[in-house]
Amino acid sequence: MSQVQSQQNPPTMTKSSIPVIGFVAYSGTGKTTLIEQLITYLTERSYKISVIKHTHHHFDIDKPGKDSYRHREAGASEVLMVSDQRWVLMHELRQSSEPTIEEQLSKLSPCDLVIVEGFKDANIPKIELWRFEHDECVANPVRANQDLFIQAIAYPGGIDAVHKPDLTRDIPVLDLNDIEQVAQQVLSITGVLAK
Repeated sequence: MSQVQSQQNPPTMTKSSIPVIGFVAYSGTGKTTLIEQLITYLTERSYKISVIKHTHHHFDIDKPGKDSYRHREAGASEVLMVSDQRWVLMHELRQSSEPTIEEQLSKLSPCDLVIVEGFKDANIPKIELWRFEHDECVANPVRANQDLFIQAIAYPGGIDAVHKPDLTRDIPVLDLNDIEQVAQQVLSITGVLAK
């Protein structure tokens, strides 16, 4: 589908009762660091933030030999672990498919904003990160040129940067190193009111 066709018939935005913003970029461009700084910045201003992190790697928060691990291995579909400091619900997919972004959002408690790391193909508003010194960024076109859900792009230096990506859409350009600027753009994109 050409860019002209995709602009005439844009895909539908994922419906969510909670404002959501995604960050997409190649591994090693600083997504996790930026999100960590953004969470700190926003929580210091009394926003309640939740995060959905997608990983392509096998992971397990449990340990072999522990009771909860043994319960899952025995066939329990869910194990809820509770302490006086936190709780975690582990749900085994077994033969089921990975939940959609809509299903994941529906499982979260009410909050002011959900930040999504990964899920580059999700139909949610997103900000793309780009770095000139990152080989994959330089070797490939920016996703923002084709993905109409990308609402802004952030790279070191922003509009004043010496090295810039080849951007063919008119979207906000942010300085990746200016957390206040990124936070204000996130609030603007998601419609979250300033506190």
